[in-house]
Amino acid sequence: MSRMPLAEPETLPPYLKAVHDATPEENWLGRNFARVFAPHPDMVKAYQGFYYPWHTGAEGLLEPRLKELIRLRIATLNGCVLCKSVRMAPEVVSEDEAASGVDKADEHGFNARERAAIHFAEKMAVDHHNIGDDDVANMRRLFSDAEFLELAMMAGQYIGFGRVLAMLQLEVASCPI
Repeated sequence: MSRMPLAEPETLPPYLKAVHDATPEENWLGRNFARVFAPHPDMVKAYQGFYYPWHTGAEGLLEPRLKELIRLRIATLNGCVLCKSVRMAPEVVSEDEAASGVDKADEHGFNARERAAIHFAEKMAVDHHNIGDDDVANMRRLFSDAEFLELAMMAGQYIGFGRVLAMLQLEVASCPI
């Protein structure tokens, strides 16, 4: 259960009420996201104003598919059920790729840029102090400097926000019996 109080839906500020009400009833993770951030709706609105254009391709140089692949891999590493279950780019990342392909990048037929991005994001998430000159040089062979910086920044914000959501424990624990 959530580590922060969940506001009652009828008390949500307008922006979060719209997010909550647009989320399907069975998606309690998404609905709880809207409810937990009720004390600071302006922050969420500003963050999503940054996140969505950069993630979906309206801003930036990297293709949305690449960003979605690293977001999903980081979701697994963060243990963020909400992040892993959300499909932000179903038109460019198949369900199989989202569910397990990103977790086995070398076995799934991704292209060289996609594999490199997934592995770099993994290293940022679990071993960032050991990213060395060779790692960066390898990335710069496949990505322009601007693309590499965008990839690193997007991976960093996926890592951070996913960990916040996981720490908040927005999932509903239930007994399977």
